[in-house]
Amino acid sequence: MFDTRQFMVKERVAFLKLTDTYDIFDLASGAKLGIAQEAVAPLIKFARLLINKRLLPTSIEIRANDGGPALLTIRRGVGLFRTPVQITDQSGRQIGTLKSKLFSLGGGFSIFDAAGNQTAELKGDWKGWNFTLRRANGEELGKVTKKWGGIGKELFTSADNYVIALNDKTAHSQESVAMLLAAGIAVDTVYKEK
Repeated sequence: MFDTRQFMVKERVAFLKLTDTYDIFDLASGAKLGIAQEAVAPLIKFARLLINKRLLPTSIEIRANDGGPALLTIRRGVGLFRTPVQITDQSGRQIGTLKSKLFSLGGGFSIFDAAGNQTAELKGDWKGWNFTLRRANGEELGKVTKKWGGIGKELFTSADNYVIALNDKTAHSQESVAMLLAAGIAVDTVYKEK
C-alpha cells in the first residue's frame, strides 16, 4: 500500500454514524488498497452524542482489508487549540507526530519525526480544501485535496473525499508515504468532522 504515490480516500456515508470509515484506493487504477476505520471505546461513542467529536480523542487504524492487521494507526488526542496526532506503524513504533496550527486560515499541521524534529508542514489554502506538504526548505512533497462530492452529499453529510498525491520529482520512503496518507486522514478528523 505504501508504494503508491496517489491515493483517493473516500469517507463512507452512513445515517447517524458514531464512527468513521474510509476506503483507500489507488487513484490511477481505482483498485482498492485498504480501509481506515475508527476504533473508539463505547464511552467515547456515547459522548459523541453530546459533545462535538472533534473535541474527543480517537484512533484510526489503516488496514489492507477488513479484519487484517493494522498497518498504520493515527491517534488524535484532545486539544482545543493545538490538536496532537500521533502516527505509529504496525509494530507500534511511533513514526511521527502532527500538531495542528494554532492560528491558520485554512488549517494545517506541523509535522515532526519520531525524534521530535520538525520535518515538514502541511498548510491549507484560505478555504481549507487544498493542502500542500512542504519541507522546511520549501520543497513541495505532496498535496491533499478535498474533492467536491455533489450538492446533496456536501449539504447533508460530513462525508468527504480526498486525493492525496506525492510529488513525482521527490524520492519518498514508505514511511513518508505513510505520513502523508495519515496527514490526509487527519485533515478530515481534525478540521472537517462535526
